[in-house]
Amino acid sequence: MDILNAINDLLWTYLLIGALLVMAIYFTIATRGVQFRMMGEMLRLLARSGQKHDDSRDANVDDHHKVSSFQAFAVSIASRVGTGNLAGVATAIAIGGPGAVFWMWVIALLGSANAFIESTLAQLYKIKGSTSFMGGPAYYIQKGIGKRWWAVTFAILITITFGLAFNSVQANTISCATAAFGCPTWIVGIVLTALSLLIIWGGIQRISRFSEVIVPIMAILYIILALVILIINIREIPRVVVMIVENAFGVREVMGGGMGMALLMGIKRGLFSNEAGEGSAPNVAATASVSHPVKQGLIQTLAVFTDTLIICTCTAVIILLSDCFNSGASGIALTQQALDSEIGMGLGSIFVAIAIFFFAFTSIVANYYYGETNLRFISRRPWLITLYRLCVGAMVMIGSISTLDFVWAFADLTMGLMTICNLAAIAVLGRYAIICLADYEKQKVRGYDPMYHSRTIPSIASQTECWGDGSGGD
Repeated sequence: MDILNAINDLLWTYLLIGALLVMAIYFTIATRGVQFRMMGEMLRLLARSGQKHDDSRDANVDDHHKVSSFQAFAVSIASRVGTGNLAGVATAIAIGGPGAVFWMWVIALLGSANAFIESTLAQLYKIKGSTSFMGGPAYYIQKGIGKRWWAVTFAILITITFGLAFNSVQANTISCATAAFGCPTWIVGIVLTALSLLIIWGGIQRISRFSEVIVPIMAILYIILALVILIINIREIPRVVVMIVENAFGVREVMGGGMGMALLMGIKRGLFSNEAGEGSAPNVAATASVSHPVKQGLIQTLAVFTDTLIICTCTAVIILLSDCFNSGASGIALTQQALDSEIGMGLGSIFVAIAIFFFAFTSIVANYYYGETNLRFISRRPWLITLYRLCVGAMVMIGSISTLDFVWAFADLTMGLMTICNLAAIAVLGRYAIICLADYEKQKVRGYDPMYHSRTIPSIASQTECWGDGSGGD
């Protein structure tokens, strides 16, 4: 633990926070604030994204195996919406004080520009797989930059981070939350492992169908509960907002969480939750069948807002309204305490236990897919995928019975290394996503439903194999 904490302090304090913010500000300026000015277009695209093909010209996969834009959105939300929203927010507040929430907002608002760039690049450089499209940072690094070693490094890091480290965090949180039912951790681990293996052996189609049904339901139920609590305590909301802003800048320290710790924990847990710039969501964004890369880039940008500005904020306000954040509890236990204080009779703990099961379980299966996609990039040997699936199951079991501090420290380390690898890649390739955005907006002005074709960017036409030289939208 001492070694992990020392490395994480160096990695996050002196490198990652600066890199994340610099890239986020740069892409916000370069895209003229795409995450703000095209919010209406994001909602319009999401509303019509349930179709399996969206009139795409990249139709190299039959309709039965296509993943709709909404399904890709749901899988990415399944990965984002999980432990980070309930336990991660609580941990950030417990360690960094209420001000950590402000910095979570900042990294979501600015970092969503990173999310747009990476998901657009994933669509641009995607390839045709056996049952669906495939892509992500490993693919755009190799095809766009031409550095196989760099691509393989990222593939290894994301496989370890999501399939192993993050899934141990998800399982650990479920295990802690189910203490409300008095269930032994080893029994929880066995059940989770069996269910996870059952789902992940079905591939992206089963994962996407599962997420398409479960994710909207669980998110809506949690938001409704949070809104009811907010309405009941409506007069206290201004006090909570003032508390968050004051502590964000160290005006008043709570729990030792001055500006430095608030910023560090806010960005750490914000990144864990919304994954903007991390390089994970592009792996599923690439599977969607759309007519223009920017369409999925915009939809994935919306996923960042959904995760942090809505769901994470709900958790934060519930905790701060209850004043439980100075109780000494952390993680999912703090969220359960807060809800218990608002609902009473222990119902809060039970609701959180049920909610976190669905939140975290959908994250486990979505996280698995990120690892599988990148393993297939390294090698297509069937035994390697089988071994990986068994390792995922093992880490779910291990996470269920491990300590909270260890699984979070391990996740912070692998997440940090993976994010650096991806940020460097989008710094090099980001200009192509910006060109795609300009092409998209040009076609929209002309009244077309934008369609991309390879000759739009002639210098990389040979690298964008899934986009034909059609005339759609031209």
